[in-house]
Formats: sequence, structure tokens, C-alpha cells
Amino acid sequence: MTDQPRRRSPHAPNRPGKPYRRPQKDPVRILAFEALRAVDERDAYANLVLPPLLRKARESAEAGSGPRFDSRDAALATELVYGTLRHQGTYDAIIAECVDRPLREVDPPVLDVLSLGAHQLLGTRIPTHAAVSASVELARVVLGDGRAKFVNAVLRKIATHDLDGWLERVAPPYDEDPEEHLGVRHSHPRWVVSALWDALGGGSAGMEELLAADNERPEVTLVARPGRSTPGELLAAVGEQTAEPGRWSPYAVRLTEGGEPGALEAVRDGRAGVQDEGSQLVALALANAPLEGDDRRWLDGCAGPGGKAAMLAALAAERAAERLAAEQQPHRARLVAGALAGNPGPYQVIAADGTRPPGGAGGL
Repeated sequence: MTDQPRRRSPHAPNRPGKPYRRPQKDPVRILAFEALRAVDERDAYANLVLPPLLRKARESAEAGSGPRFDSRDAALATELVYGTLRHQGTYDAIIAECVDRPLREVDPPVLDVLSLGAHQLLGTRIPTHAAVSASVELARVVLGDGRAKFVNAVLRKIATHDLDGWLERVAPPYDEDPEEHLGVRHSHPRWVVSALWDALGGGSAGMEELLAADNERPEVTLVARPGRSTPGELLAAVGEQTAEPGRWSPYAVRLTEGGEPGALEAVRDGRAGVQDEGSQLVALALANAPLEGDDRRWLDGCAGPGGKAAMLAALAAERAAERLAAEQQPHRARLVAGALAGNPGPYQVIAADGTRPPGGAGGL
């Protein structure tokens, strides 16, 4: 009868069943996973997704409604997100060698957990056992126990070699396919390697140096938006021992020891923001370009996601100029509108194709 208890073999040990252990929730890795999911599912920008998640975790911890989350946790979460994304191409090639199916058939959330684990194993100083254990616990929380076993098996395969060892296995020989070799080793799409090769005239050493430099962890740079904040205010808020003025932009402040920009009042208010100096210089070059006629109407024809747009809006406001920001994709146009919120002076944001007359485009 099917409802009778199963008889134990007389030779089987009389051991009680192992009690179920609930997975441990690690707020840092859960946050990193949520950021990667947003980038994948919504085509979101990591630099726009991550700060609100960090701020929410910090505020929850301070209010006592969430687990502890301090500056070290924020730094680790930031490294996990940006490091995983910077080296995604390389990690994909390695993971593909460790699974029994094409990578496109692996569920994206599972692949995100595997990528986070691969980065901890191959791109950080986190000990191997801790990297695997933490990733499996994350998988149990966000994927379930069944798929966590798959994650455990794959990560244990990845842990058998260091990054250099894996690159020897997954990157094709340079002599056979130099572009694919460089792309895999330096986590760049083949088309990017090809474009750089054509632009710079080839040469293995020069390309290696360029691609390696492109993967360097960038410094966090703030912009004091003209007329709304000053570099002095930001330096005072951050502390001159952990920040310094920018090298090229008069509005830049470099955070020399990292930090959490979202904790600064000026950043929360939109009077300052996170923006690389190169991006700041592009906005300044446009604003200072010589022109004939009245300097009263400015057009930003490709405004998303809004970093340069916000700086241009602040510069235009100082000159009492009207500013029109156009972005073809509506969701990116909404990002621009958010970046410009609170900016003084007349401006408008529309969803429009910059290559066509905007008369028929609808405003936001």
C-alpha cells in the first residue's frame, strides 16, 4: 500500500534526517544581485541604479528596520557590481566552459549569481571557500535550493584555476584570432576591439595597454553644477583628506578614497552629481564654443541619460539661455527630466529623434 511507512534496510544506519537550514541573507550580495538584475532586465545604467540601492540600505540600517550596512559594505557592493560588469565578457567565456549547455540557455538570474561568484573568485581577494559559500547562500535566497546546487557545482569548477589559468584555456591563440584573443582577455566585445584596432593602427602591445587601461577601476568624480554648488562646498562636505580638486575641470572634485556620493546633501538635492571629468569637459567645450549671433537658445540633441544635460542646463541658466533637451528613447528622456529637476532657468525635455524635425514629438 502506498500509504505505508517505508521500511528501512537492516543495514542502513539509524540516523535522523538532517534538519533544514534556512539560507543566510547577505545584504551586500543581495543588493549587488538586484543591481545586476536591473541592468539586465530594464537596460538600466549601473551608475544610476546603484546609488539609490546603497542609500536605501544605509537608511534602513540607521532606522533599525534593516541589517547593518556601513561604508565597508557599500564599498564591497560597489566593487561587486562594477567589477562584475567590467569583466562580464571574460566571465561569460569562463562560465561557458563550466556549464553543460549553451550560455544563452542559462536563466539570466542564475547567470548573474554565477558572474558575481566568478568575480569574487577571480577578481578579488575574497578567499575561495568564502566566495563559493557566499554565492551559494545568495543563490538559495534569490533562486531556491535546487538551482543553488547548480551554482555550487559551476563555481567549484571555476575555482580550480585562477584568472590567468582560465584565460589560457578560453582565449583563442593570438596568432589565430588576435581580435577575439584580446576581446576575451580584456572583456571587450569584438566589434570594439576591431574599431580601436582600425583607429589606432594595430600593434599587440599598444592594444593590450589600451584595453587594460579601459578596464581600470575609475575614480569617483563629482561635479559641482554651476550656480548651484561649488567645489569648495563639496570638498568641505567630503573632507580634504579624502578628496581633491579635479585635474582639468574647474567644477570637479575627485574622491581619492572612494566613498558614497549619495550621502552628500548636495548630491541628494541635485546641486551636484557624479560625473567623470571627461564628460564635464565635453559640456564645457560645447558651452564655450565660439558662435555668431545670440546665445539664447541651446539644443541638446542626444541628452540621455542626463549627466552632461544637467551641467549644460546649469551653464545655460547662468546666461539666461533657453535650453531644449531631446532624447529619442522615452525612458532615457525621463532620466534626463529627473537629472534636470530643480534646475533654475527655462528648459524643456522632449522625447524626439534628433535627426528629424521635432515638431511632432510629444513632450514629457
